[in-house]
Amino acid sequence: MTPPPNKTTSSSEKSLEPKFYQAPNGLLEGRTILVTGAGDGIGRVAAHSFAASGATVILLGRTVAKLEQVYDEITQQDDTEPVILPLCLENASEEDYQTMADAIDEQFGKLDGLLHNAGLLGQRTTIGNYQQSTWEQVIQVNVNAAFLLTKTVMPLLKTSPDASIIFTSSGVGRKGKAFWGAYAVSKFATEGMAQVLSHELEETSNIRVNCINPGATRTKMRALAYPAEDPNSLKTPKQIMPAYLYLMGADSTGVTGQSVDAQ
Repeated sequence: MTPPPNKTTSSSEKSLEPKFYQAPNGLLEGRTILVTGAGDGIGRVAAHSFAASGATVILLGRTVAKLEQVYDEITQQDDTEPVILPLCLENASEEDYQTMADAIDEQFGKLDGLLHNAGLLGQRTTIGNYQQSTWEQVIQVNVNAAFLLTKTVMPLLKTSPDASIIFTSSGVGRKGKAFWGAYAVSKFATEGMAQVLSHELEETSNIRVNCINPGATRTKMRALAYPAEDPNSLKTPKQIMPAYLYLMGADSTGVTGQSVDAQ
């Protein structure tokens, strides 16, 4: 069977730069959004931003204490109650993902958004010196887990009238650079997975699929990658949220198969 022609709509065709987007009040009202890696960094701030825009946020992560802290922060600041979903992406089985999807289905009956934010950096070294165990760990969390999670919640996303999947990419996932190893390779794979999925879904469903490159952002992962860098020279996760809100909300309906920069 010949795939349908690509008819994706770019953000430029909508005359909008996602990084300059100003979200209207209640942008995500009534939506249920799953955020991976929600206990820290960009995932934590994205969960806050989505909740502040009216969404019910499902906080997925491996450290319950961090998720509980985000839960408390959101319930204190916003008129919405998130849901905590502990899951270790490094060793979760397909059955674990299905159990998770069944729980979401039972409580909400649908899923309107999925932000793949969780990821591992791995080693900053040459391919020749890269440890196999670390390589496999990075690919498992950054690629395989994203595939399994997306596959498992797909029926829930199809139930939504307007669903959005956002994968997290990187500049080194578009042009490879020395010493970025498994992380760069995983982000190339992420870009490819998003392109394949968006092409498969664009003619038959209400799900749009895009990648977002956060850029140099003040996170723990960035500090690991660039230990000598002054973190105060970087944008905070909150400052890059406009692009995330744009891609998750209805204003980006019809935008699919794109890879956008948050900065």
